[in-house]
Amino acid sequence: MKASELRKLSESDLQKNLNDLKSELFNLRFQHATNQLENSMRISVVKKDIARILSIMSES
Repeated sequence: MKASELRKLSESDLQKNLNDLKSELFNLRFQHATNQLENSMRISVVKKDIARILSIMSES
């Protein structure tokens, strides 16, 4: 998700997206630990999305 798209969202939407991404990251890590993860690049994409959301939340 792009930062310009995230800036248009409200604070509650950002928080909801953040919670969803954190739970997805947990599931991806769990799949990675049990050797069931098919796309390992998804972990880094989710981490970067979390960082973007946290950066935008700290701006306001």
